[in-house]
Amino acid sequence: MGSGVQMISRTALHALKALVVLQDLPDGAFAGSAQVARQIRAPSNYLGKLLRQLARAGIVEGRKGSNGGFRLAARQPIALFEALDPIEHFDRYSQCILGRARCPGSSPCPMHDGWSRARDAYVSFLKTTTLSQLAEKSTTKVRRRGGPNERAAQNPRGTAMQNPRGTAMRSALGGVR
Repeated sequence: MGSGVQMISRTALHALKALVVLQDLPDGAFAGSAQVARQIRAPSNYLGKLLRQLARAGIVEGRKGSNGGFRLAARQPIALFEALDPIEHFDRYSQCILGRARCPGSSPCPMHDGWSRARDAYVSFLKTTTLSQLAEKSTTKVRRRGGPNERAAQNPRGTAMQNPRGTAMRSALGGVR
């Protein structure tokens, strides 16, 4: 990861990358947690637990057995808020940023108004942006820069991938292969 400011945890970033991989699966297909972990460069046991957590929340569907694994749950579209809330617990954002037990509008802390505006804008973005929209925006951004889209649409052996949109999105999310 880079040295920039992160708005979501490393765990949530792994979840987002895994969801992108699962979004690219053909209809009816499942991917094993080890396979997804290799693609996003995450520890397999850790990702397996994370995907089971997302399955309990109804974001992904898990199936045991030789043809098992994980896939996105049938409902679409999936908002980033819905996908990440089981990990990030966004309800904690409603608490006072300075840790006060109460921070009512009638007696707010010094940061109340600014934090409320920033929090509301961030949560609104997460609620109104879907995985599919993120994929579209990432593809456009990579194409506009030129060059990287051609490399992003190639697998390590140099042959074209079946889904360059997903590959470009994974590239924009930090090099998911």
